[in-house]
Amino acid sequence: MLLIDIDACIGCGLCESNCAFDAIHVVDGIAEVNENCTLCGGCVDFCEVEALSVEGLDREKKGDLSDWKGVWVFAEYRNGRVAPVTFELLGAARKLADRRNVPLSAVLFIDNKDDVPAQLISYGADKVYVLDDPAFGQFTDEIYGNALEDLIRQHKPEIVLAGATAIGRSFIPRVATSLQTGLTADCTELDIHDEDGSLLQTRPAFGGNIMATIACPDHRPQMATVRPLVMKALEPDNARSGEVVDCSIAPERIVSRVKVRKFVPLEGDQINLNEADVVIAGGRGLENEKGFLLINDLADQLGGAVAASRAAVDSGWIPYPHQVGQTGKTVSPKVYIACGISGAIQHLVGMQSADTIIAINRDPNAPIFDVATYGVVGDLFDILPKLIEKIKAERAS
Repeated sequence: MLLIDIDACIGCGLCESNCAFDAIHVVDGIAEVNENCTLCGGCVDFCEVEALSVEGLDREKKGDLSDWKGVWVFAEYRNGRVAPVTFELLGAARKLADRRNVPLSAVLFIDNKDDVPAQLISYGADKVYVLDDPAFGQFTDEIYGNALEDLIRQHKPEIVLAGATAIGRSFIPRVATSLQTGLTADCTELDIHDEDGSLLQTRPAFGGNIMATIACPDHRPQMATVRPLVMKALEPDNARSGEVVDCSIAPERIVSRVKVRKFVPLEGDQINLNEADVVIAGGRGLENEKGFLLINDLADQLGGAVAASRAAVDSGWIPYPHQVGQTGKTVSPKVYIACGISGAIQHLVGMQSADTIIAINRDPNAPIFDVATYGVVGDLFDILPKLIEKIKAERAS
């Protein structure tokens, strides 16, 4: 809870003016906190007379920060292959490691490593820490969290990165909490601060209205999860050499209280939005679920995947696994066709890295046209049938 020393408080108002959640106000010359408080501790940093403190969050610095060296990437392995976001992270982390003049390592939890470590080295890793055990055959927060925590405590990397996937978002916060360090989730940019070498972690905040750059200067490791498809993977170099380190941890640390009996993929797991070269997306302009019949038809003709804006998903016209945007998936296809999508910033952050963006909207002032490579102003119910027929005719000839 937020503690206020009323004897020390001078009612200056710095806490009130700098609270992002409107959780603290000066009343009769004394700061008062309300139910909006998230215990972020921001007001504590601004209080010049040290009248504010957060109970239970007074953490010791982790000794000499120079003891922590190296950049780590959690190599997510699922369904018999390395998740693409791992290669993207290795590409970004390679630059960070070179800036810091430290080695880049991948951390792999697997039940049969085969040639996976060599693949990670080819994408930029200098070293691969491997935990090879049948316990990693099925993901659980407890086992993965314990394993990564123990390896971090043993080897002390200064930076730990993971993909902001279902798995990364599930267990990485647990690790950060256990280590009593900071975590920035859903980052879209990473950099190194020139003055002190700390990791600068940038992510959308306040509904995508601002981009916040966050640092963790006093604790190690510095941890971040990164959105898929916002970083660029390096071209694999099979001639690269690196070190593979077989690790072990206490057997009781990889025993979970949760038993996974069976894994049943959802419909969304079959929708390869992240890997599709062509994505056709529909929004509120489709008017109802029948509008997606046109989207599906066009996707079939182009061999593409079907996506949607949050408005279409919230309206129940299409399931959530198709959603693209800040609260959905990030895609980076060769061609992205936005049909009836206005172009709110929350949607743009999920698709604006596409090579070619084609927007179809009846509103000539729609924000989507600001990022579109090609724009078509008109009624999609007139345009899409003609486009589909044209494609069919071209294929027939």
